[in-house]
Formats: sequence, structure tokens, C-alpha cells
Amino acid sequence: MTDWSQLTHAYGPADDIPALLDQLASDPTSERWTDLWSALCHQGSVYSASFAALPWLTRVAGSEDQGQAVSALTLAGAIMAGADQPQEAAGVRARYADEVAVLLSLANRHLRTADDADEYVYLLEAVLSFEGVDGWSEDLAWGLTNEEYQIACPGCEVDLFIALGERGYFSTSGDYALSDDVPTEPLRPADPTDPAGLTGIGRRLHDTALADNQQGVAKALTYVFGDATCPDCAEDFSVAAQISAD
Repeated sequence: MTDWSQLTHAYGPADDIPALLDQLASDPTSERWTDLWSALCHQGSVYSASFAALPWLTRVAGSEDQGQAVSALTLAGAIMAGADQPQEAAGVRARYADEVAVLLSLANRHLRTADDADEYVYLLEAVLSFEGVDGWSEDLAWGLTNEEYQIACPGCEVDLFIALGERGYFSTSGDYALSDDVPTEPLRPADPTDPAGLTGIGRRLHDTALADNQQGVAKALTYVFGDATCPDCAEDFSVAAQISAD
């Protein structure tokens, strides 16, 4: 039996978590999920109560309700992505090995049937988190779902936007959301037909998205794992390497 009063979350003692879990079980609104996210994974930070919630999240992830299952999987994935913050990641993974194995299986199952591209990306990120893949288990979704990454140029260190979506595929240091009249440089995608052009985790993610009929995600990934040029100093760089560096 979990003694929640001995655990903490973002706002202090976690003795209020059981009531929130009960409320979510009986009336799973988006607002209550937001409250749980805020307490257990606040801006990427995780706490002792976050890990204690994994068994409950695993049960919900096995629900026949697709929306609730995906909500549980994405929160559990975010928690596991931050598992090395308060204690060793290996300790958390060993303690919750059974739950993580079930969560990974369920995330892969829902990944294959996801219709919405954003939901697909969040599930893909959760899979990486449950597998223990560093970096991209936290860096993948925020850029793809917002259609931009914000990074620093490795040459002049100016802040850059890497645009990936309706406005095109380019780098810029200007606020392109407010004006079309800003200097841009086109991104150069990795070539998925070239074994040397798309390798490692980039190849895996791209090919997984294609196999799951997520062509838009697959296309965006060729740019994430491609190259860019800074419009301010003309420095060429790997987009993925700079995302990881930041």
C-alpha cells in the first residue's frame, strides 16, 4: 500500500494524489488530466509521487478507452523520460520493470492505430521513453507537434527557429509568425533512399512512421535529421545534433 503522505509532487506532499486518481477514474476530464500532469510532471520535472503513480497509469493504459489509454501512456512516458532527475534511472527502471514492459507493449499497440499525427508523435516519444532512449524521449514531440524547434546557432549562437510545417521547412532568426519578410534559409532533408543519408535513430523513426502510414511525420523527420544553414552567419549544421546539444 502506497503511503502517499511520505511522497512529494510539484506542489508539496502527495497525500492529495489518491483523491485526484479516484476523480479521474470516475470522471476522466481533460482538466483533471492537466492537474495530474502539473503535479507529477511539472515542466519536465518528476518527483517520488510520479513513479508511485506508474502502476495506476499502467492500469489505465490498458483501458479500452483509447483517449484515456493514450493520456496515461503519454504521462507515463514523460515520467520515465525524467526518471534520472531525483534518483538513478536504473533504480526506477528496475523497481517498475513490470509496469514499463506493459506500458511499452501498449504504447506500440496504440501507435499502430493512431489516426491523429500529434497523438502518433507523442506515442512514438513514449515508446522511446519506455525503451530508455536518451534525448529523443524528451526532444521529439515538442518540435514536431508545434512545427518548430528553437535552437541556438552553433556558429554565432543567435537564437534560431527551425520551421517544419505549413509555412515551409527553413531556418530563421526572425519572428516568422508575425512577418513573412524575414531572412530564411531552406532546410536540407536527409535522403531516406540513401543508407548513409539517414542513419541511427533518425532512420528508425522515419521508417517506423512510414510503416504506420504517417507520411507527414516521416517527411518532417527527414528535415529534423537533415541539415540547416544559419541565415545570420551562414554556418552549416546538423539540425538533430543541435537539438540534442540544446
